[in-house]
Amino acid sequence: MLAFLQKIGKSLMFPIATLPAAALLVRLGADDMLGWSVMATAGDTILGNLPLIFAIGIAMGFAFDGSGGAALAGAIAYLVLTAVLGSIDETIKMNVFGGVIAGVIAGLLYNRFYNVKFPEWLSFFGGRRFVPIITAVVMMFVGWAFGYVWPFVQNWIDAAGNWAIDNGNYGVGLYGFLNRLLIPLGLHHVINTIVWFDFGSFTAADGSVVKGEINRFLKGDPTAGPFLSGFFPIMMFGLPAACLAMYAAAKKEKKKLVAGMLLSIALTAFLTGVTEPIEFTFMFLSPILYGVHALLTGASLAIANALGIHHGFGFSAGLIDYVLNFGIAQKPLLIIPLGLAFAAVYFVIFYFLIVKFDLKTPGREDDEDDIDSVTIEGSDDEVLEAKAYNSIEALGGVANIKQIDYCTTRLRLTLGDTAIIDEKRLKNYGARGVMKLSKTNAQVVIGTSVEFLAEAMKARVQNGNPAVTSNVTVAQATEQVEANSSDFVQPISGELVPLSEVPDKVFSTGMMGPGFGINIDRGIVNSPIDGEVAMVFPTKHAIGLVTADGLEVLIHVGLDTVKLNGQGFIVHVEQGQKVKRGDTLLTLDLPYVAANAPSTVTPVIFTNAQGKEVTLLKQGQQQAGASNIIELQ
Repeated sequence: MLAFLQKIGKSLMFPIATLPAAALLVRLGADDMLGWSVMATAGDTILGNLPLIFAIGIAMGFAFDGSGGAALAGAIAYLVLTAVLGSIDETIKMNVFGGVIAGVIAGLLYNRFYNVKFPEWLSFFGGRRFVPIITAVVMMFVGWAFGYVWPFVQNWIDAAGNWAIDNGNYGVGLYGFLNRLLIPLGLHHVINTIVWFDFGSFTAADGSVVKGEINRFLKGDPTAGPFLSGFFPIMMFGLPAACLAMYAAAKKEKKKLVAGMLLSIALTAFLTGVTEPIEFTFMFLSPILYGVHALLTGASLAIANALGIHHGFGFSAGLIDYVLNFGIAQKPLLIIPLGLAFAAVYFVIFYFLIVKFDLKTPGREDDEDDIDSVTIEGSDDEVLEAKAYNSIEALGGVANIKQIDYCTTRLRLTLGDTAIIDEKRLKNYGARGVMKLSKTNAQVVIGTSVEFLAEAMKARVQNGNPAVTSNVTVAQATEQVEANSSDFVQPISGELVPLSEVPDKVFSTGMMGPGFGINIDRGIVNSPIDGEVAMVFPTKHAIGLVTADGLEVLIHVGLDTVKLNGQGFIVHVEQGQKVKRGDTLLTLDLPYVAANAPSTVTPVIFTNAQGKEVTLLKQGQQQAGASNIIELQ
């Protein structure tokens, strides 16, 4: 059940991503801003059709391949559901819940029937073409059932909303606490959907009836905002102050290393309200801090409500939304002193707890034990089998492994117990780092060869992981890769940034290897070296190269772009192809990627140059093809 709810939470990000555009259009088109009704109408259209957008987006999120066929099924599911409900009782309005249910069912049906086969005379209706058909039939019965069940469910939701509103400070405070507490489980989007899109009802000046905290706030409901206002002091002030506390508590020799990263993620939170990069620095490393953070978030919402502050956002509670919605907010200036007060509280509490309990926040990690890295001599298949065997054993054996998945560079694992992981053995056989996210979830950073290792491990797990019987020689690794950075040119136009300022801990801490980042401003990625394409990732967002001297270079376009499933990227090379400096590797739709990924900052990593350091020889904006930009030594 938890995994199912997590999948819903993840899929909700597709439709929720449309909210910033809708909110921006509604506010800029309002009479107190630009006064352009066409713009406001465009935004209202998105908000008015959120249930349909939810159905389409969630169906795509549930589909194993993110197919447009699933999106079509989601739209059909929602249309059939609402039509059937209307035929039973025109007063039944499921709103976004109808979209969520339709999207989930359509996505599940797509995964079940996308490859169904029929006899030759019916083959036209087989495969993906059958999905909309079966979806329509299933939703007919679902709509009939909900026509009699939903009124009771809606009454329960309304009662929960009324309880939270009637209990004032306690109600909104509890929501704020749960909002943060559920993030580690990925379930916060579920509770947000209820509050943001269903709590309360308001009849706007144009006669339209809107539901949900965000919609009501944007349409001018004077009672909307209590469930949103208290996030501004936390995201604009509290969490950036937590970054300052982590910097102050860092070891002296590591302050410089973590300063850039902490400043970058603090600024991101202040401007945009995107706080996950900060929260993930201590969420699993220091549960005590995260519990305090959840409590303080609840307190902020309660205090903001007690002070009569009514503010809102279309994206998140950062400076941009604060300024954009200032004109329709109530007592927005009080957010500043309240935020400063929470900044002081966060700094004092975080610094005290970090030092008192020696919490391993960024900059306070223990120096790692020496890793006895090994090289494995044998054929490529024998080496891979040896690494797969030892990796499985280091993870606790076949019995401890529940699921193996992977992204660009990491194994994503579901285990019986992460406590029994032998981290040193994993690193002996090629792992760059190990992150224990929970008692049952872990990630192991491997590098660009992760796909081959993951598939080999899956096959071995199915066969019980028999011992390696081939003649493989294992020896201590002594050879260092030689690199001549003078032959390296900038692959993408943009601003050069130190690796420590890349807002992803796997890259910024050097876990993947030394490198640097580029804050890109163009959508063309060229080869920085003469060499060969070692790997083109299926999701097209990253390419691995290798020089004639054996230096491996990973260009990872943007952060968390694996979730785009290749959308927005066009690859122009293939694995094994020889390339020269300046050859085009891939192109991307930069506006699309910027709108759908956490960041377009692009790490460029030398994945087999551990122990070396990259020094930026140039600063600021540089064009693709610029030479002598780094020194690798």
